[in-house]
Amino acid sequence: MKFMKQAIILAKKAKSHEDVPIGAIIVRDGIIISRGENQVQKKKNPTLHAEIVAINRACKKLGTKFLDGCDIYISLEPCAMCATAISFARIKNVYYAASDEKGGGISRNAKVYETDRHLWKPNVVQIPEYADESAKLLKEFFAERRKLKNGE
Repeated sequence: MKFMKQAIILAKKAKSHEDVPIGAIIVRDGIIISRGENQVQKKKNPTLHAEIVAINRACKKLGTKFLDGCDIYISLEPCAMCATAISFARIKNVYYAASDEKGGGISRNAKVYETDRHLWKPNVVQIPEYADESAKLLKEFFAERRKLKNGE
């Protein structure tokens, strides 16, 4: 899955500017439309998750508010905010690497797409062969943050 590998590369980019290492790629017909990495810390905006950044860029590039026929590849299961944004953008397929036990909004916690009230429900697929690499990036990131917080 070359697209998931690209999402992992973007996650590393997010980590380089002290953001939680999550990356997202939006693809249509096998072509990358947009890329996004977390920019919450970088731009001091709590809504700039990788998925939101990628959706904004894709909509701007395509000149549309809907991303019909597009797929999104994300290094971590989307939170409820991002899962909802994906639904509003009408993205066809969601592919993610690692599950998020604490903040995941698809397979855990909010389970955003399980409600009958959602207007658009994408197909969701976990790609487990990238789960360990993504989870390792996240674990290392938070371990480093804890060390800094504890003055080590």
